[in-house]
This record gives sequence, structure tokens and C-alpha cells, in this order.
Amino acid sequence: MKLTILEAIERKDAFGSLFKMPETWRNWFVFLKYLFALPIKEQSERELIKSSCGFEKFVRAARPFRECYLICGRRSGKSFVSALIACYLSIFFDWSKYLSIGERAYVLIIATDRLQSRIIFNYVKGFLNSTPKLRRYIEAERMDEISLKNKITIAIKTASFRSVRGWTTVAAILEEVAFYRNEFSANPDKEILSALRPSLATIPESLLLGISTPYYRSGVLFDQFRKHFGKAGDPLIWKAPTAVMNPTIDKEFIASQLAEDPAAGAAEWLAEFRSDLERFLPSEAVAAAVIPSRLELSFIREFRYKAFIDAAGGSGADAFTLAISHKEKSGAVILDLIRERRPPFSPAEVVKEFSDTLKSYGLKSAVGDRYGGEWVKESFREFGVTIKNSELSKSEIYLEFLPMILSGQVELLDDRKLCGQLQNLERRTRSGGRDLVDHPAGLHDDLANSVAGSCVLNSPKHAGAIFLIGGVDMY
Repeated sequence: MKLTILEAIERKDAFGSLFKMPETWRNWFVFLKYLFALPIKEQSERELIKSSCGFEKFVRAARPFRECYLICGRRSGKSFVSALIACYLSIFFDWSKYLSIGERAYVLIIATDRLQSRIIFNYVKGFLNSTPKLRRYIEAERMDEISLKNKITIAIKTASFRSVRGWTTVAAILEEVAFYRNEFSANPDKEILSALRPSLATIPESLLLGISTPYYRSGVLFDQFRKHFGKAGDPLIWKAPTAVMNPTIDKEFIASQLAEDPAAGAAEWLAEFRSDLERFLPSEAVAAAVIPSRLELSFIREFRYKAFIDAAGGSGADAFTLAISHKEKSGAVILDLIRERRPPFSPAEVVKEFSDTLKSYGLKSAVGDRYGGEWVKESFREFGVTIKNSELSKSEIYLEFLPMILSGQVELLDDRKLCGQLQNLERRTRSGGRDLVDHPAGLHDDLANSVAGSCVLNSPKHAGAIFLIGGVDMY
């Protein structure tokens, strides 16, 4: 059955029963019309397209777009529309002419994490089970995919380029693409896009849709916005505040959010990319600091080593980490060793292990953060190791580490997780004070913290210092 997406929405035996107040979805219907090159007749619809696409004058879509990036605020209905488009393309398009005998095609929805994937999956199931006619298309249902009798499978995957390779893909929807996070990579959005595009290119009429609330002024979403907003043709860039796409939203609530945190509120509700938040370290600078295939360096008596620990309790989400480095006569700071113990673990066993490691590099002391108070100091003291609290906060350590990396002064070990943590660090601008540097929500920086701390102890400002306490360098 061949229907346009608007016809599928209007028909009660298709998606019509799911739009109980269709007038509140009016601007989404305009977006869908433009995405699929349906007639745009009303002047108000043309004005919406002009403002949302950054056009000086209305530009008619000559054909359905093959690539689109939709930038909208929170609670605007993005996930619901993602599921709608996925189900429409799976049922009301005939992809069989592009498939070999026995071949199955996929409509992929790439979510930020498992929780988000379950939300979208529930929307998809709701669409497919909304009428007996649509329900008859279902052939099999699994944990993260639904196979249809027309040889199309709707699969919801988490944000990993490995999860999207090798499929015959007729459509890919990158849900909340600005928030893709991976502890082993700073650019999972670019990796996923690179993995998807070859399979989409072989299918005429395929669709790549990135849909997200904005975040950094970097990454796939911002790059596409910067290059193509206001320009006709593929890719289509559509940018609209929450209130434009969802007129039922409480305007007073949005106003209160903007008053409380203008920068975050502008991104969350007005669909503006954040100007107060950016990646702290350029990926290229971190990559340039890595010595390929160098995993660890042995103790050499002539060097004076410095160690930093980031302690953890063993039952939470944080790791217990250790980094050891030294400074060469040339001035280069060399990272010699890193250790990470992920929970669950016995803190006492890790303290003993790390104490032995420190002693093997001729160290009887190390610097640590203030985690655990006296517990950490007392635990290491039992093994003859002195732990002193760092004079510098985590943000201050990272800010001192930054010029060391940018100047090429540091040599890092070839450790993918370490590089990912360094590349994912965020810098938040503060008025009237030093910037804050930390890991993004949902990720970690335990290794990065220890490595930066150890390297900073070898910086010219702290040369010769074993630890910092009370504002005085202790030798």
C-alpha cells in the first residue's frame, strides 16, 4: 500500500489513531511535508520553512531529501517523530526492488544509550500495534528489533560504529546525535556516520536523519549546521525551538529555565548551540602526544618519578587509578605507567597493589585528590607510602596540563581509554572565575585525572616537587 506520510497520519487504519490532537502537531506535519517533498501551499507553512531552514525566500523541495539534520529543543516530540518516520519507511515504501533474493533491509535507529533506545523501541511498538492492519506486518519481535513480513527490520542500536556496520540500510535515524558518548572515542558521531554512509549510498531513496537537541559547537550536528543552514538542497537543516514544534509546552516553565541557566536553557529549549561549553583538548593534540605501541616503560634509576592517584571506594561507578611519569633532560614529560581498577574491587587489595607498584619505581609518596579523607592516607601508610592531598583542584590540574599537551611537551602511552577520556573532557566558561573542566555526564575521567596530575607534577612550575600541600612545594 503506497501512501504519503501525511496520508498515513490521516488514515485511522494507519497512524491516525495516534494523533489525538493533530492541530498540536501541525508544524511537525509541515516538516514532514518538506522532508518528503510534498506540496507546500499555505503561506504560513512556507514562512515556517523559511525560518526553520534559514532561507531568505521559500525554496521548493525538488525531491525527497536523502539527508537531514533536525535541531530542536527538549520535549518537542523528536523521539515520537523518529519512530513515526521509521515505521512509515518500513511499511509504506517498497524497497524490494533494491534487494537481492533473500536479502533483508534495515531501518536503523541509533540511540544515545540503552534507556533512550527502550523509549524509542516502545514508540515503534506502539505505532506497529496501533491497528490490526499494521500489526499484521509483524513477523518477529526481539529485544531491540522488530522484523516485518516485507523483509524490513526496524532495529534500535546504541551509539557505536560497530553496531551499524555490515547492514543493508534503507534508513538511519541518529537520535540525539549531539550527545553520542563513548569512553574510547571523542568522535563517535563521526565514526557512526562514516560507517553508515556507504550502505545508504547504495540504496536509492534512502534517508539519513540526524535529530537532536544541540550541544557543543563541534561534532557532526554543528558541522552540518554551520556548513548547510540557509542553503537549499541536501542536506536539509531544520532548526526550531521547543515551543515552535510543541505548542502545548508550558511557556512559563521554559522562561524559568532560561532565567535559572541562560546558556543551558538556550540549548535545551531554544535550540541554540552552547557558547559556554566546549571540548577541552583538541583530539589532534592528544593523538599527536601518543607514542604508538608504547604501553608501559620500565623503571630507570636515573629518573625522578612522580605519581598521582585518583582513589575510589570500589562499589560505585568510579575507578581507582594510578599514573607515574618522569621528566627527561630535554624537558619532555614522559608517561611511564597507568593502572586502572574498575569496580567492583577491594580497596585494600588495590592499595597494596598500587603501593608495590610505586615502590618498584623508587617512590614512597604520591599525590592524590581529596577523596576519602584520611582513609586513603591511612591505607597507603600501612604499606609505607605517604599520600598527600593535591594543592590543585581537578580543573586547575587540567588547565595546567593543557599547555603541556598543546606544546608537545608530553608523551602519552598508547591507551585508547586514556585518549578517549582526555578527548571527551569539557570546559565550562565561568564569569568572574577560572573555567571548570570535567568529564561529560555519564562518562569518567579517572585515568585522565591521574595522568594529568602526574604530568603536572613534572611541569616547570612544580619541578622537583614530590607533592603539594599547604601552598608549599615539598621535596
